[in-house]
Amino acid sequence: MSKKETIWRYILNQALEKHVLTFTQKEIAGKFQYSTSTVFNSLKAPRKLGAVEVTGRFFRIINFEKLLILWATQRNLEKDVVYSTYCSEPARKIEGNMPPDIIFAAFSAYRMKYNEAPADYDVVYVYSQNLVELKKRFPTVKGIKNLFILKPDNDLKNFGKITPDVQTFVDLWNINKWYAKDFLDALKQKFNL
Repeated sequence: MSKKETIWRYILNQALEKHVLTFTQKEIAGKFQYSTSTVFNSLKAPRKLGAVEVTGRFFRIINFEKLLILWATQRNLEKDVVYSTYCSEPARKIEGNMPPDIIFAAFSAYRMKYNEAPADYDVVYVYSQNLVELKKRFPTVKGIKNLFILKPDNDLKNFGKITPDVQTFVDLWNINKWYAKDFLDALKQKFNL
């Protein structure tokens, strides 16, 4: 993920989980060890769309949904795939066989957080840097790929064992499966969008 996307994830998550809507560019730059110009540049597109309002040193989210959709449309999930394979097991069994240092994403993240699945799913997405262990457990097998390992950014581990809802939404948006829409609709209801 780009630096811009890590900033968007952070401010969207703060808005959703903690109802914080106002930030300073200096605060964000310090949190991520980014330059203030990186933060400033990350706000250009959201500002143009009317998703954020920038005044002096402060900025605030004025349209959560616009910023979320902006991120979703700019996210390139395929670029972050570092390994994929076919597993003959059902999705829940694949999830159960994961090593402890992974972060569940997409369908698995939704199901694990809300203890429900709006539709049956047969693919698993996880973030991990430990490809050696994953390849031992899930070797390369011919077939339609249903396990995707994504490269995490440095900040993702701070959210726990599952992606935050805003990232789950954005990742689901980028998955071309018919049932992704069911998960997106269910997540929108959780957001009250």
